[in-house]
Amino acid sequence: MFVRCAYVIILMAIYWCTEVIPLAVTSLMPALLFPLFKILDSKQVCIQYMKDTNMLFLGGLIVAVAVERWNLHKRIALRTLLWVGAKPAQLMLGFMGVTAFLSMWISNTATTAMMVPIVEAVLQQMEATSTATEAGLGALELADKGKASELPGSPVIFEGSAMGQQENCDRKSMCKAMTLCVCYAASIGGTATLTGTGPNVVLLGQMHELFPDSKDTVNFASWFGFAFPNMVIMLLLAWLWLQCIYMGFNFKKSWGCGLERRNNEKAAYEVLQEEYRKLGPFSFAEVNVLLCFLLLVSLWFSRDPGFMPGWLSVAWAEGETKYASDATVAIFVAVLLFVVPSQKPKFNFRSQTEEERKMPFYPPALLNWKVTQEKVPWGIVLLLGGGFALAKGCEASGLSEWMGKQMEPLHAVPPAAITLILSLLVAVFTECTSNVATTTLFLPIFASMSRSIGLNPLYVMLPCTLSASFAFMLPVATPPNAIVFAYGHLKVSDMVKTGLMMNIIGVFCVFLAVNTWGRVIFDLDRFPDWANVTHIET
Repeated sequence: MFVRCAYVIILMAIYWCTEVIPLAVTSLMPALLFPLFKILDSKQVCIQYMKDTNMLFLGGLIVAVAVERWNLHKRIALRTLLWVGAKPAQLMLGFMGVTAFLSMWISNTATTAMMVPIVEAVLQQMEATSTATEAGLGALELADKGKASELPGSPVIFEGSAMGQQENCDRKSMCKAMTLCVCYAASIGGTATLTGTGPNVVLLGQMHELFPDSKDTVNFASWFGFAFPNMVIMLLLAWLWLQCIYMGFNFKKSWGCGLERRNNEKAAYEVLQEEYRKLGPFSFAEVNVLLCFLLLVSLWFSRDPGFMPGWLSVAWAEGETKYASDATVAIFVAVLLFVVPSQKPKFNFRSQTEEERKMPFYPPALLNWKVTQEKVPWGIVLLLGGGFALAKGCEASGLSEWMGKQMEPLHAVPPAAITLILSLLVAVFTECTSNVATTTLFLPIFASMSRSIGLNPLYVMLPCTLSASFAFMLPVATPPNAIVFAYGHLKVSDMVKTGLMMNIIGVFCVFLAVNTWGRVIFDLDRFPDWANVTHIET
């Protein structure tokens, strides 16, 4: 039976890597092949496609749709950039910080698609200002603000100047650094929260599927405590690396000295101010979306923080049973978004005009189903479900047990070396295929291996989950890379050269995290009871 299951996994792996049919359609294959090959009956397979973890991710996606619909993410981004300042080094750090923060809560693709036009507008304005300064013009010729919203394909044009080839080269390098920093920060930022990117959700689902007794070992609060410091360190190292390779750590160049630098900073600041002005005052809908978002985050953190009793223990925990999970919170806030109004209800009936009286008393909600249906990437829900079905098939067919026995000789290899090698393997593999598909394929194998050699499964699964998000080298590796590449500042060789070092930085940071604070948070030095095969079988 396990040979038949292995055949299904290999077939799906090939289809996921080559994308001969859409990824979501490939994810439906267990629902077809497992019953036909007598691995699992149809009821057992189909129930895997809408588990607690899928509902958590779906709730997070619906909240992200509301944030995007009312432009709250753009307001946060522009306000932060205005606060950070317009010197090149500060501006880059500001772009990276904002992108990473937004990517923690909304999709990496949406974050990048929103941030890159802002970066492009700033670069165009700085170019226009530099040209005016070089020509000796007294007044700054401001670039057309409409260019900020142009589609990819209209990059900054570098014309010859009195300063010569070196100045043009410096500007091109700055454009490369500014655009690359956005797609890298989007990928890094998504790792910090449990719902920030697909692989994190896959890990949570696989833990529940493969280790049912692990309970709440991985939840929103414990994951954030582990992954957020790692994200901050990675972000700073990525910023230093981009500074080093494209700006050469030239203090004058990076931090802005001289007339042209001051003019450039002023131009960049004016673009950001103009974009912020276009948003207008804080609307009633934005306030409500922000309140719902803050409610979501606070309920996630306070549900079961670990170091103190959370609200879960008040009425929703009886013995070992915990009735409310992170998914419950996500769905609660998602439902609220379809109820909370987007405009102030008008209670003063006497002063209303005839037209106002004809309008419904309760204004439209923050979200409606039509918008949600269009914006939510439903394919990712099927992709997660396909992964959980595969894990269930591996367990039921005995494939997990067989793979575990084959890997018993690894007992002699130091655990740290195993973690490092497997993290590098996943980081390379994710350059060629979807990060969710990569995690789905590898995590059940790594879980079996860990169990067979007496190693805490999380010691291998945590770093490999994070490494699946490190697709930095190729434009096709992840949608943020593709969006940035489409603007025309970068060549493939630029991405490969910069991304190779980014992969090394990422694996190093994860290795550091899992061997320091990760050990304390998840008790990685001890083989847990929930991972014991006999304990699971009973």
